[in-house]
Amino acid sequence: MDVKLERINKNFGAVQVLKDIDLVFPSRKFVTLLGPSGCGKTTLLRMIAGLEPVTAGAIRFGDRVINELAPRDRNIAMVFQSYALYPQMTVRRNLGYGLRVRKTPQAEMDAAVERVAGILEISHLLDRKPGQLSGGQRQRVALGRAMVRQPDIFLMDEPLSNLDAKLRVTMRAELRRFHLDLGATTIYVTHDQLEAMTMSDMIAVMHGGIVQQFGSPGDVYSRPANLFVAGFIGSPPMNFVTGAVAASNGQAAFKSPDFTLELANGSAGGAQAREVVLGVRPQDLTLVQNPETAPVRGRVWVVELLGSEKLVEVMLGDRRRLTVQVRAETPVSVDDEVGVGFDPQRIHLFDAKSGIALRS
Repeated sequence: MDVKLERINKNFGAVQVLKDIDLVFPSRKFVTLLGPSGCGKTTLLRMIAGLEPVTAGAIRFGDRVINELAPRDRNIAMVFQSYALYPQMTVRRNLGYGLRVRKTPQAEMDAAVERVAGILEISHLLDRKPGQLSGGQRQRVALGRAMVRQPDIFLMDEPLSNLDAKLRVTMRAELRRFHLDLGATTIYVTHDQLEAMTMSDMIAVMHGGIVQQFGSPGDVYSRPANLFVAGFIGSPPMNFVTGAVAASNGQAAFKSPDFTLELANGSAGGAQAREVVLGVRPQDLTLVQNPETAPVRGRVWVVELLGSEKLVEVMLGDRRRLTVQVRAETPVSVDDEVGVGFDPQRIHLFDAKSGIALRS
C-alpha cells in the first residue's frame, strides 16, 4: 500500500518542526527517513502511526485520508528502539499479544506465532521471558510481535540503535530479508547513514523539518541535491573547498586561494563569476608521489589506518586540509610532500549562498 504525505506540517506550540512535507512511499518498498537528531523524522513517523496529530496537510494510505483514524484502525505495526516487550510474559505470549487483543481464535493465533517464530529463528525461545534473552533476541521478538499481525505498513523507529556494532550488521541484513519476505511497505527511521544506504529502496534525507532530498541510495550519494546532503551522506565525509569558477585559457576552472583546477566541460553549470563550493569525496581523490605533476600539492598531516584502507589528510598551505582515501599498502608517511589528483568527472559544485547543487 502506498503511503502519501501531502503538505504535512507539524507545530508544537509556536515551534514548527515539520514544514510542507510532500512524499510518496511506494507500496512494498523499504523507505528510510534519515537525518540528524531533532530533524523531525520520528515526529513524522509518529504522525503516520497516529500517535501525533497532524497540524496541517493530509496522510493517505492508498487513496484514503487517515488523519482522523485511530492507530488501531490503520493496520500498521510499529517497532520501537526500546523493544517495549512485556517482561512478565513469555516470548510466545508477547508475540501473540496483538492478536489476543483482537480476539483472534486460539488456533489461528498459535499458527501465526509459530510461523513468525520460525521465520525469525526464535522457535526455541518461545517459553522464555524477555529477561532471559540477549539484545538481539529481544529485537527479534519485537519484530515478530509486529510481523504476526500481517500489517499493511511497518513503521520502525531506530530499532537497531541498542545493539552492539557486530549485531547491528547482522540485523541489517535480517531486516532487509524480512521486508522482502513479508512484502509490506516499510518506513524506517535512523540517523545512521550506513543503515539507510544498505537497507533502503528510497531515502528521504531530512534536516530542520524539511526533506532535503528524496531518492535512491545511489542518487543521494552520487548526485546530492545540496551541501547538507553532500556532507551528511558518505563516510568519510566529502571534502569542501570554497572558491569561484572562472575561465582559464578558454576552459572553465575552479579557483581557490590554494589551487586552481580545470573542470570537465559543462560541469560548471553556469557558475561563472559566482562563489561556489567544490565538493569531492575522499574515495575520488588520488595521491601522486611526484607533487610537481599534480594540480594540488601539500604535506601529509596525519595518516589513519582503517584496515584495508588508509585515510590521509593532506595540508594545503597553512589551514586547508583534504582527506584522501587510499589502499592500506600505499607507501605514505606524515610530513611527506605529496600531490593530490582529481577526477574532473567526480567533482561536485554547489552555490556558496544557497548550498544548492549546480548541475550541467
